[in-house]
Amino acid sequence: MAKAAYFDCFSGASGDMVIGALLDLGLPIEGLRAALGSLAIEYGGVASERVTRGGVAATRFRVFAEEARDIRRPTPNAQLPAPNSQLPTHHHASEAAHSHANGHHHHDHAQDHHSLTDIKAAIGRSALSACGRARAVALFARLAEIEAAIHDMPVERVHLHEVGALDSIIDIVGAVHGMEWLGADRVMASPLNVGGGTVQCAHGTFPVPAPATARLLEGVPVYAGAVQSELVTPTGALLVTEYAAAYGPLPSMRIDRIGYGAGFKDFPGAPNVLRIITGDEQGSTAAERIVSIECEIDDMNPQLFGPLMDRLAGAGALDVFYAAVQMKKGRPGVLVTAIAAPEHRDAITAVLYTDTTTIGVRYQEMWRDRLDREIRPVATPLGTIRFKVATRDGRVLNASPEFEDCARVAAERGLPIKQVQAVAIKAWIDSRE
Repeated sequence: MAKAAYFDCFSGASGDMVIGALLDLGLPIEGLRAALGSLAIEYGGVASERVTRGGVAATRFRVFAEEARDIRRPTPNAQLPAPNSQLPTHHHASEAAHSHANGHHHHDHAQDHHSLTDIKAAIGRSALSACGRARAVALFARLAEIEAAIHDMPVERVHLHEVGALDSIIDIVGAVHGMEWLGADRVMASPLNVGGGTVQCAHGTFPVPAPATARLLEGVPVYAGAVQSELVTPTGALLVTEYAAAYGPLPSMRIDRIGYGAGFKDFPGAPNVLRIITGDEQGSTAAERIVSIECEIDDMNPQLFGPLMDRLAGAGALDVFYAAVQMKKGRPGVLVTAIAAPEHRDAITAVLYTDTTTIGVRYQEMWRDRLDREIRPVATPLGTIRFKVATRDGRVLNASPEFEDCARVAAERGLPIKQVQAVAIKAWIDSRE
């Protein structure tokens, strides 16, 4: 049975919250220190502490300079690690001068920000697995591309202001290590609460979500909550979107463990935590976000509807269908509906505008659930015919012969297609007995 992990982002997400939740689930901090200690980046150590956020007990992940001063901000009850004498001292400016609004990440823009080349070299010296190193490098490369686009500059000139600070590098590499330790076969996430208000970034004050965060969350369900603080940081957005295969409500699962990772601030009445729920999948978690795009047409040559369906499929439509409708002034028309992943909405809309006579489209986002599907060859008295088999939890719920195969065999044998279908279905039933 597959192991599932669910990121419940009701109070957003940040890198330190992800690691805090993984530590709360049982990630050994000594193993985390070993992975981070080999980075050859200037830091003193990491530690965890138990805190409460909105009355909920959670684990907070902390990073320290060598002199045992918290890079983010000190708290009186932290258990400080012993300074690492093998690592050089890294000095940081005043925390109050550069804090993000919610305090998940507190990047000091006066401290060094690393280029992608610097970060790649550091990750190459880390104790992560080969797969983990490749993933960490890919994460930072994705950030570099986004910042290059935001600032309109070549990637090689980018210094990662949003996540290039020391604490964020540690958060990302530590999270990669922690997710490898977790070993989830499938990761899902809730829609992300991005918070509200404004946030101070390297280049000025911006509304929440910050520019890099907004770009990272393209195609992901988000919403603005009542808390007027930045709840999703660039690091948090990067990690959640990297690991989550789908977004939606808590999937059907037998819960094994629950971990709470603490954010920096404690909002009254709103627990500032990231919750990670793990367990065994109990059913299909194929729920995925889709968009339905539609328009009515009453003044187009009917011959164009055939090529239109092919063009929409080429633009990314998962399904296209037409329905006869009665329009204003009694005119007969056609309702065109295309179903697609949200990232293909613009391409499909462009096809509708260029290949039809419509002057407007509607769309709505929704969720769909589908059975697992595979194609299986079945030996029949008339030859091999492929079947489309639909399953859930390993149980076959539907099986049907591929029409193209039946039509081909019917033409070869000079038989009616319906007779070939009947023979194929009997062969399927016999093979199951």
